[in-house]
Amino acid sequence: MPRQVDHESRRRTIAEAVCRLADERGLEGVTLRDVAARAEVSMGAVQRCFRTKEEMLVFALGYVGERIGERVRARLVRSPAQSAGTALGHAAAEVSLLGGEHRAEARVWLAFVAQAAVSEALAGTLRANYAGLHEAFVRLLAEAGEGAGRAESLDPQREARALLALADGLTVHVLVGHLTPDEAHDVLHAHLAGLWG
Repeated sequence: MPRQVDHESRRRTIAEAVCRLADERGLEGVTLRDVAARAEVSMGAVQRCFRTKEEMLVFALGYVGERIGERVRARLVRSPAQSAGTALGHAAAEVSLLGGEHRAEARVWLAFVAQAAVSEALAGTLRANYAGLHEAFVRLLAEAGEGAGRAESLDPQREARALLALADGLTVHVLVGHLTPDEAHDVLHAHLAGLWG
């Protein structure tokens, strides 16, 4: 009897291989052959899961976005009694990928962001990821604004866009060594404190 293959599990294994290679070499160093070798599957297995390299990259980017989103949700659920402002700070810190344990993921994320500038398929996936984060930030900003008595003067839509842009920018500054993770955290916390002051 032929062995049944869990295609979703295999696709995730391949996505992890893509991410490891992208961390080491950038996306230009990701080939189907190297992905197959890193994932310890045949080239045929990769091609059965993904018709093109772009399809494989889109799936891998979605996979990275899911992992970040899961961590953001876990931070929000971990301590439900926390204020919306505190929850927002935790979520923004997760999105910024400032921790040393997220350095490889940050390099991979930025490789995908750079490639998305010339790939509409990747750009579409990024827009979907950002839209989900934006929605969560808007909700938290609205709640925190009400709690701080700033509901009238705070524009949650605009502030959510600014916060996402700040998070991405801090990721870049830490990766290239312009800021230390601690300095980036200080910038993030000062920005958030300024929203309620």
